Parts: sequence; C-alpha cells; structure tokens
Amino acid sequence: MQKNIESAIHWFFKALEFLVVVAMVAMVVMVFGNVLLRYTMNSGITVSDEMSRYCFIWLTYIGAMVAMHERGHLGVDTLIKHLPVIGKKVCLFLSESIMLFCNVLFFMGTYEMHELQSSNVSPVVGISMIWVYGIGYVTSVVMGIFNLHVLWRLLSGTITEAELVQVVETEGLADVEKQIEGGRA
Repeated sequence: MQKNIESAIHWFFKALEFLVVVAMVAMVVMVFGNVLLRYTMNSGITVSDEMSRYCFIWLTYIGAMVAMHERGHLGVDTLIKHLPVIGKKVCLFLSESIMLFCNVLFFMGTYEMHELQSSNVSPVVGISMIWVYGIGYVTSVVMGIFNLHVLWRLLSGTITEAELVQVVETEGLADVEKQIEGGRA
C-alpha cells in the first residue's frame, strides 16, 4: 500500500514537471512566434499575449508545488542549525503551521473569488477566468497536504533530526564550504 502511494506521488510530480515544461515551451513558442510575425509580416497572433500570460501563471504555481516537493524553496538555516533539537522542533512546527495557515487562506481566497472568476471571461481567448486562477485550489491543497504530512511526522516523532532543518544545501554552496574547510586544514 505504502509503495503504491509513493509511486502515485512520484508520477503525480513527474506529471507536474512535464506540465512545467509544456507551459514553458508554449510560452517561448507563442512569444517568439508573435515577435517574429510582428517584425517580418507586420502582424501577430492575437491570443499569443494572453495565453502566454496564463501559461506563466500556471507555470509559477505548478513550479511552487514541485519546489516544495523537492525542498527547493529558499530558506535560511543560520539560526536553526545552531539550536538544540527541541528548538529545531519548535521552529519547524511554527514554520509548517504558518505555511498551512497561509495555504488555508489561499484556498479560501480562491473560493471567495470563484463565482466572480467563473463569470469573468478573458477578453481575447474567451475562456472563463476560473481556468486561469482556479490553480489556487490545486496549489493550496497540494502544499497544505505537504504541511500536514510534516506536522504529522513531527508530532508523531517519526521525523529525523536531520530533517528538522528543512533547508537543502545547494551544490555550489557545498563546494565553497569544502574550499573554506580545506583552507583551514
């Protein structure tokens, strides 16, 4: 059962990564094609500007979900890594709780704007704007589930001490640290 869940999560995020690539390629093709048409034929594709903007919105939110899954969001661990274990646990609890609260607010805000956005139609393409801004539902739920998972693991005691610091070192920074440590020896 656990293996099936992990496999489903893996393929869900692979699909999200694929959507990020599709959105990026679509943006590049639409914008480049439009610029090319404007300069060479003095015309353009009217839906290009609007659709590339919508792709960018979706790309941003989908990218935020993927980054949260990979722990790729920016973080500062200068203070946290020097705290005792209980301090790290308190800070992780506060951090995840605040993020969960923000995701609840994000979901509620999307819900409050749902009726307005479903009746609002985009000027050029003519689609309901809920197709653009409805990504708030997906993003807030997926990121909220991650927050709840970390909180559950923290409160049940199954989180390791290494996971209490939620910052992942970048490869370049690790190289700089190795050079500094090598210089001290």
